[in-house]
Amino acid sequence: MLPESVRKDFPILERRINGNRLIFFDSAASSLKPVQVVERMSDFYLYHYSNIHRGIYELSEEATELYEKSRERIASFINGSSREIIFVRNTTEAINLVSFYLHGKEGDEKNIVISEMEHHSNIVPWILLRKRTGKYTMRIIPITDEGLLDLSSLDKVIGDDTVLVSVTHVSNVLGTINPVKYICRVAHEHNALCMVDGAQSTPHLPIDVKDIGTDFFAFSSHKMLGPTGLGVLYVREKILEEMEPVYGGGGMISEVHCSNDGCVAEWAELPDRFEAGTPHIAGVIGLAAAIEYLERIGLGNIEVHERKLTEKMLEMLQELEGVRIAGPLDAEKKSGIVSFEVNKYTPHELSSLLSMNGVAVRSGFHCAQPIHERLKFTRGTTRASFYLYNTLEEIDDFIGILKKIL
Repeated sequence: MLPESVRKDFPILERRINGNRLIFFDSAASSLKPVQVVERMSDFYLYHYSNIHRGIYELSEEATELYEKSRERIASFINGSSREIIFVRNTTEAINLVSFYLHGKEGDEKNIVISEMEHHSNIVPWILLRKRTGKYTMRIIPITDEGLLDLSSLDKVIGDDTVLVSVTHVSNVLGTINPVKYICRVAHEHNALCMVDGAQSTPHLPIDVKDIGTDFFAFSSHKMLGPTGLGVLYVREKILEEMEPVYGGGGMISEVHCSNDGCVAEWAELPDRFEAGTPHIAGVIGLAAAIEYLERIGLGNIEVHERKLTEKMLEMLQELEGVRIAGPLDAEKKSGIVSFEVNKYTPHELSSLLSMNGVAVRSGFHCAQPIHERLKFTRGTTRASFYLYNTLEEIDDFIGILKKIL
């Protein structure tokens, strides 16, 4: 039973802050790490460490096998193949990698479609692409006052001149779960590519990239019990074969030859050509361990548990005076995120007061300023986000502390 069966695996939850038991409601920013992940990475560093791929000795062969077996596990987790998985630093770098792919495409001016609820990581790369090329424009899928995508606008926003539709699967501010399968289908009807930002969905919902029908899918290790400094970009293999590497160096080439006329190189096979230099080997192994942990519990069970937490938080917050909630008030439409404002304090003031009582929440615009402007949360919001280790009792304690503060 969640969360009783897992809390023992997270020793940090025994911490006390100013004499108060820690209530960690900031998993949307970065999740806590279970001992199983830390031990797996520690075991690699202590007993199996070597660089990979190029060493013809036992340690290097062991490290290479651990690394590539981890890639297979990560690919299987989202129903992709290991050839379609590129390791990057985070979701942000993954989206930027796609922007460089578009940079190299020839053709007339095209538009890129995003939504009004995107994280800055799915806005700024397209601004930079426009500056670099001068040929891409941006169109926006609007949201409703409830905080849902206005799907009736898709036919107006996505057209035959659209080259890419890039949307978040779950909003990091509202928790809104978007119908990405439908959006990808509409994009493909107009011969556009589709990208899904899965940073907030992959830790919490079952993901099947083939069923979604997306061409690109990105997520981060550190939000799903894994280590920091590692992200994953899934690219449909047919598209990956067309892509040129962005970073050059060792490991991503099969041959390099130089003469008086200059140097030439041949790229390595997929996906190695996109992973220049020594990768985050221990991080990949750690993410595979995190995925094993999540699969043992079951993403469906995690989804159900978080919905109960979200439903209780929404109900109890609505009973308080001077509190306004951002986004849907129906827990069925959300995934473990509740952002709100109180009229008495700024988000930063409230976060600080909560911290004094042992509560960890996020405050501000959460790298998603446009959605705050759209919904008129001009000072930002305080965000509580949940994961498999949080309890219903913690919701009660949180509300009690918040009442005391107010």
